[in-house]
Amino acid sequence: MANTLYNGPRCSIGLRDQCLGAPSVPRTAFRSLSFSSQFPALTIITLETGKQVQLSRMAALVKAESNFDQELNVDMSLSPRVNSVKPSKTVAISDQAAALALAGVPVIRLAAGEPDFDTPAVIAEAGINAIREGYTRYTPNAGTMELRKAICHKLKEENGLTYTPDQIVVSNGAKQSLVQAVLAVCSPGDEVIIPAPFWVSYPEMARLADATPVILPTQISNNFLLDPKHLQSRLTEKSRLLILCSPSNPTGSVYPKELLQEIAQIVAKHPRLLVVSDEIYEHIIYAPATHTSFASLPGMWDRTLTVNGFSKAFAMTGWRLGYIAGPKHFVSACGKLQSQFTSGASSISQKAGVAALGLGYAGGEAVATMVKAFRERRDFLVKSFREIDGIKISEPQGAFYLFADFSSYYGQEAEGFGKIEDSESLCRYLLDKAQVALVPGSAFGDDSCIRISYAESLTTLQAAVERIKKALAPLHSAALV
Repeated sequence: MANTLYNGPRCSIGLRDQCLGAPSVPRTAFRSLSFSSQFPALTIITLETGKQVQLSRMAALVKAESNFDQELNVDMSLSPRVNSVKPSKTVAISDQAAALALAGVPVIRLAAGEPDFDTPAVIAEAGINAIREGYTRYTPNAGTMELRKAICHKLKEENGLTYTPDQIVVSNGAKQSLVQAVLAVCSPGDEVIIPAPFWVSYPEMARLADATPVILPTQISNNFLLDPKHLQSRLTEKSRLLILCSPSNPTGSVYPKELLQEIAQIVAKHPRLLVVSDEIYEHIIYAPATHTSFASLPGMWDRTLTVNGFSKAFAMTGWRLGYIAGPKHFVSACGKLQSQFTSGASSISQKAGVAALGLGYAGGEAVATMVKAFRERRDFLVKSFREIDGIKISEPQGAFYLFADFSSYYGQEAEGFGKIEDSESLCRYLLDKAQVALVPGSAFGDDSCIRISYAESLTTLQAAVERIKKALAPLHSAALV
């Protein structure tokens, strides 16, 4: 009779008479031990008796020469919903520029949409006092009653919109308010209508909701404003949401009231169609342009979700504070989502928000001072780039971005770099040769353009323009061919 009945890996340690509750077996009975590492129970064959002894927990006491050391295979797959979402190019480029700056490269960063001003002192002091006074605990999920009442007052006085506090949800920034609005109203298969150029996150928000982004291109010759006839031609029974942003990121375009009224008349013909009106830049606007809230138009209050916040106008990007206003049915749904995501916004930031809304109509003198500086910077950039052959410009009427058409430079060979094929490669070229960080228009749905943020000092912008001109000079004559 063979000494072993299984040619598996041998146990590397001896076994005692008693093993974790196993029946007593004389030491002389063990001639060999064999097991498969795939199974927790071990079968021991006693050659004298032929009996089998099951040792269910022996794996904890023995170490195999092989098999036990095999690596486990881990399922590394991600959710299809996450895989459908593209990372933000503005964030990626801003991070890359910041890394270069930390490495000592003198990069001029004109990629991020962040005012270079400090938060006004009155607002900052309100936040500091909140900490000193121990106002550091959770707030109601929808925001403090104090802040929601202040928002209602602001919307009434500045926008002609009447809401009650239960029709307001305060969030950790306008971006959170936007994504919660999309998730709250869209079902799988619904269509989200997005005019292009668009803020980078709109299509990805639609995809997160398993909805389909439907992009409607606009033209620089028409100041990047949506053509109502084009909108009408693309609406279907699946159309659930239209996203409007005025003043616009990335173009700085402002929708005149007359054009919004035409759009509203089309929206009114489609019972399922709702509108998200992103008004985060409303106070950064240059006369004679004026801001109109879409919900203030006839018949639009019931189907509009108005999103706004404190980041841009009040230079409060790091405070993370925004809000949404609309019919209670929809806003409550946004609040339900927030209660499972983040709960209420920072108590300290909300105190600061109350102070911000207390600065006066449209932010008072503090905001007016910033807007004056933004306008001066805009005028400088518009004049400077109009002097460069081959660049087309639509003069911004609001926000702090210039969205300029550089497509005449595409197709050119740059010495030491290679071929400039599109907005992304041109931005890489300018980062490499001019050390200026800009955002390719492809991120916003228009590959012919590049977004230039002028939320930096005039001195910084002057230096950036000189660097860009110098980098484009070798391509200058080719661009005009």
